[in-house]
Amino acid sequence: MAHVPGLRSNYDKTGRLVYFGRMLDKIRLHAAQKLHADYHPNLGKGFDARCCAFLGVDHTALVTRTLRGGTDEEILAWCHERGGARSDDQCAWWNNFMTKRGGWDEASALLPQRIVEFGLTGKLIETFFDLNEFDEGRDPVATRAWLK
Repeated sequence: MAHVPGLRSNYDKTGRLVYFGRMLDKIRLHAAQKLHADYHPNLGKGFDARCCAFLGVDHTALVTRTLRGGTDEEILAWCHERGGARSDDQCAWWNNFMTKRGGWDEASALLPQRIVEFGLTGKLIETFFDLNEFDEGRDPVATRAWLK
């Protein structure tokens, strides 16, 4: 796949959370018919589902709220109103879990398969975040994306 205009990095934060803004981008791009078809089967699944579970909100409700408009921060506040605000520690745990997913956990066996499927053999990919970054034309190692 290539860079999708308007789809930010997994590592970019909204408030204290990685990934959340990317999920909102996917919702908006899909509604505008600008999200590459390769992303469609996983909408509301995978990282999206985990993020919604962490926030205590339903993905379908989040889609509806997102498409009503507002800033990412307003939508995140809406999530906190429904699912409860998260502490700094909870956000740190979330960020650490997400940024390391596939590197040192039960998903580790799947990552090498995906690297081959995506044609990215030889890249320094240690996590699914890294895989997505390289797949979309960004080099997380060169930019030290995890420090954002």
